[in-house]
Parts: sequence; C-alpha cells; structure tokens
Amino acid sequence: MGSLAAEKTVTGWAARDASGHLTPYNYTLRKTGPEDVVVKVLYCGICHTDIHQAKNHLGASKYPMVPGHEVVGEVVEVGPEVTKYSAGDVVGVGVIVGCCRECHPCKANVEQYCNKRIWSYNDVYTDGRPTQGGFASAMVVDQKFVVKIPAGLAPEQAAPLLCAGLTVYSPLKHFGLMSPGLRGGVLGLGGVGHMGVKVAKSMGHHVTVISSSARKRGEAMDDLGADAYLVSSDAAAMAAAGDSLDYIIDTVPVHHPLEPYLALLKLDGKLILMGVINQPLSFISPMVMLGRKAITGSFIGSMAETEEVLNFCVDKGLTSQIEVVKMDYVNQALERLERNDVRYRFVVDVAGSNIDGADAPPA
Repeated sequence: MGSLAAEKTVTGWAARDASGHLTPYNYTLRKTGPEDVVVKVLYCGICHTDIHQAKNHLGASKYPMVPGHEVVGEVVEVGPEVTKYSAGDVVGVGVIVGCCRECHPCKANVEQYCNKRIWSYNDVYTDGRPTQGGFASAMVVDQKFVVKIPAGLAPEQAAPLLCAGLTVYSPLKHFGLMSPGLRGGVLGLGGVGHMGVKVAKSMGHHVTVISSSARKRGEAMDDLGADAYLVSSDAAAMAAAGDSLDYIIDTVPVHHPLEPYLALLKLDGKLILMGVINQPLSFISPMVMLGRKAITGSFIGSMAETEEVLNFCVDKGLTSQIEVVKMDYVNQALERLERNDVRYRFVVDVAGSNIDGADAPPA
C-alpha cells in the first residue's frame, strides 16, 4: 500500500449523478494518520440506504460517490498510535467513521447519535476530503471506528451484521427487549428484517413476520424459523392478532401506514422504526394514548454494540443469508434490491473483483 507518509491511489465504483449508476472511479486516500488503520476491502454488503444515497432520494447526495458501509477487510497498515489492530487482522467498518468525541452521546459511548458524526461515505472528513465507502479496493479509517471480526465468522457473512444485524440488536438491548418469552413482530422481510427474525428467535422470542402478501410465508417460517406470519391486507387475521405483541421492528424503507401495526401492540408496546423514509408518517393520537404505546426509532448501534452483536452471532451460530456477487454486477444487484429481489443481502466480493487499476472515466 505504500509508506505511511504517502497518499494512496485506489479504485472504487462511484455514482456520478442521481441515476445511481456506478462506474469505476480512481481517487486518493488520505495519508495514514497516527490512529488510522488502512484496510484492504475484502467484502462489502449492499444496503437499501446505498440506493437512497446514490439516487439522491434524501436530497443531500454529493458526487462522485462511492457507496458501501458494510465493509470487511484486512488490515495492511497502521499508524504509530494504533493499539488495537495489526497487519493481517480481519476487521469491519460500518456506517460511521468519525464523531466529535465531546458531546453527551459520544461520552455515553453511543457515538452514532453524535450530531457531528461523519458518515463512511457522502460526507466530508475532518481534513476537508469527501469520505468514500467500501465499494473500493481500500479505506483509511480511524481505529475507533474499526472492529475486529471474531474467529469463526466468515468475512462475507460478517459484512451484513455491521449494519443489518447491528440495527436490530441495538434497540432490543436498549429497550430491554432481550428477555426470553417476549412476543415480537418483524415488519418487512428484507436484509434487516431477516436478521431481526434470527436475532429475536435466538433470544427466545415468539416472532411474527408481518408482510404485505403471503409470498414469503414459507421462507419466513420454514427457512428463518418465524413462529407466525401475518398478511397485513388480511383484515380478519390482523384483527385477531390485535394487542398481542410486545414490540414490532419496522424495517420498511418506504412510506406506509402505522395504525394497522400499532393495533397489534400490547399495553406499553413499542413500534421501532428502522427504515429510512423521506416522507412524513402519520397516525391518530388515540392509537398510542389508549395503550400507552410508543413509536420510536433506532439508528444502527454503537461501536461497543457492534462488537457485541458479532460475538452474539458467533455464540448463537447465527449467519446472514447472502448472495455474493462481483463488482461488475453491482448495478444489477442494486436494481434487484430496489425491487426486493434478493434473499436477503447482496455482498460484493470486492477483493475477488480485481478492481484496482480499472479504467475509470473522468470524475
């Protein structure tokens, strides 16, 4: 990778405009700082947020943009003050690569809620350079935002856990929903939803998958081990399931009504929003008042929780269900993800795609 003092030229696959189409893009990484880790990217998962960002659905995209925030790679170089990692370690990098370290969330070790958080891509680092993500041959990341992948967890399996797995684990822990015997719902059976079923079942919960059609009933119950399956358009079944759930993990990333799902919650039940939606959601207040129910949200998890969820998955023997693709298939994968045609997470084999030195059009 070169000396610590030198900038490194790498190749990523970048969106150039709101079409979201990715093509090879050459750029330089920052010089390796005292606490920086240089990571050769091995695998990177594809999240629905990558579509939102690449296509400017949230109105804040800056181009060229290299997406990817479920990154697993090999450490190839470390700064002189790095104490946690050494060359050869297999590590993960997630959604956040910086924070202020001074605010209340940072001091409480929930740095994902820092108002000065730095996203792993489509953001600006402290040196003024744009951040670029894991659809690239390498990244330079502060050691605080790197986590070691435990032995016994294949790197391609670990990638989705850095976002999808963490996103469901963190709120269950925070809201005290880890006790056996709870009854939970998972709304939406995609990348996050399928991990929600697996994580909740491994905690000893009775899990109901809620979907808009019966199409995924077999895979939800037979493949993932869900205990029940509700079709949200089946009014009779939804009514029969009223007041039955302690919580619902709502993973749907598009606009949808909340009231049908609030009706499923018990007294003090929680509807936990996880989908990134750029339109207001609505409900009538008695739906929450008359059951002391809560609509809340949760955003990924802390670095400490990232370590926890990786070890949790190793201890419980949990893996994500993935489809591994090469980088030259990434645009087709994004298209398929947008129409929900994946079971359940695409993971790009970055190292196996030999992308360094690819012909790149001008930025």
